[in-house]
Amino acid sequence: MNALVVDDDVYVVAALEKKIEWTSLGIEKVYTANNVAQARDILQRHPVQILISDIEMPQGSGLELLAWIREENYAVQAIFLTNYADFNYAQKAIELQSFEYFLKPIEFDKLMLILRKAVARSKEQQHREKAIQEGALWQKNQANLVEYFWRKQISASAAAPVKPAAVAQAVEDQQLAYLPSDLIQPVLIHVFPYNGSLGREEKGLFDFALGNVLGELLQNPRFSVESLLEFKEYHWIAILKWNDPPEPALLAELCAEWIRRANAYLNCDACCCVGLSGRLERIGQVLHQLLAMNENLTKTRNRTYWAERDDSQKQPVYLPPDLARLEELLHQNNPAAFMEETSRYLKDRLDRKTLDTSCLALFRLDIVQLVYAFLKLKGIEAHKLYAARANEELLSGSLHSIEDMQEYVTYLVNTAMAYRDFAAEPKSVAEEIKQYIHAHYGDELTRNDLAEVVYLNPDYLARLFKKETGVSLGSYVIQVRISVAKQLLETSKLSVYAVANQVGYANYSYFSKLFKQEVGVTPNEYKKNSRSAARWPVAERA
Repeated sequence: MNALVVDDDVYVVAALEKKIEWTSLGIEKVYTANNVAQARDILQRHPVQILISDIEMPQGSGLELLAWIREENYAVQAIFLTNYADFNYAQKAIELQSFEYFLKPIEFDKLMLILRKAVARSKEQQHREKAIQEGALWQKNQANLVEYFWRKQISASAAAPVKPAAVAQAVEDQQLAYLPSDLIQPVLIHVFPYNGSLGREEKGLFDFALGNVLGELLQNPRFSVESLLEFKEYHWIAILKWNDPPEPALLAELCAEWIRRANAYLNCDACCCVGLSGRLERIGQVLHQLLAMNENLTKTRNRTYWAERDDSQKQPVYLPPDLARLEELLHQNNPAAFMEETSRYLKDRLDRKTLDTSCLALFRLDIVQLVYAFLKLKGIEAHKLYAARANEELLSGSLHSIEDMQEYVTYLVNTAMAYRDFAAEPKSVAEEIKQYIHAHYGDELTRNDLAEVVYLNPDYLARLFKKETGVSLGSYVIQVRISVAKQLLETSKLSVYAVANQVGYANYSYFSKLFKQEVGVTPNEYKKNSRSAARWPVAERA
């Protein structure tokens, strides 16, 4: 397999030649060109499967080159590198069936993953063309049928075990080469990408890399991997078919190695849940138990969990932590001791095996109510304080593992402590409200609106503001608006009606009444007097 790099910048070409590990990609020869004409000449004389090209070049664009490639029916996977995030470029690239559109500066790690996908796509295309020539498209179709079969078994087993008769019927309908006695064992893999990692930023590339790592690891003569699929976000299932009797020790070793590689290469934590092994005809029960185990299990990251033969264990009873002690720590402004107490509680529940997902959800509810009640006593409206997206993301993931729950509780408590300190400083609150009023004098500025800005109870804010400034909230808003109105009447050509609207008063009569109360004259009189004063000579005014 060969590649062609096209860019008018010789330094970019040299960097791509040197920094990309071409041999690891299976690329034997890398050709280079500095313009479209040279690239066409190379493509006519040499087989090229991968193209990396700039778009903007002096003697013809990369898009023109790809259009020519498509006209000539060359089987080339094209990757564009460009400095321009232009929608028209991207749209044209898509129309020409480019493989990827990649913005400079070049991130070589991501480009390597994109190249791996392009190479895989090229090999797949070559295999497909060969299969067509040999009349062997059945193989590709069979792989799709096998994946469809297992995806359907997994989704159908979530609510209740699929009956053996239904499994047998599905095998027959899809004409799969399975026997009822085939020994199957599913392994569920849950990954936890680190913040800022590929798994959070580029999910498609992350999934591709994950598939590569797992595919390489699960090469073993004792079993075959029938399917590897993501059944929900960050949750994968590998379906193993044993050729020999199952070996738990081998699976334990493979799971430990997978977790190590996930940490090192994929920048994520991981858990493995190993299902029971069973005959294909009973796979519905095996999958149902594994999926239920995943939902109910309180996980610690980077561990392997095993399904038990006897799954009749009773649901644990929730025993709350010492809430009175935790409340005391909040009032003592001691978040470190609070987190230590909750961490000790969670570890103790885990060690006693009395903590499942339902208990963890009740624990979360107790902590949230405790923190919200604490904030309410301080005049802080917690439901508004925690309305940010960060809270929603941490909350939604908090039941995934002990570490996720601890991260959520830490965020909850630290946010409460930080805002308690802010709300306890009347001067800081008053200054923030003042700044907001000066910046938004033309907006709706009710007491409730202003309270939302600082997440405080409206009555509490009103009392605090009056105590700190000596002026009520309503009066301060009027003062600011009238002050701005006076400036506009003096310096702008706006009509009095336009000025009223600009400072937040749609009702002109009300504005005029307030203005006269504050200034002593009507807005029209003030505007007229200001203009007259501006026309008087300096000596006469003196």
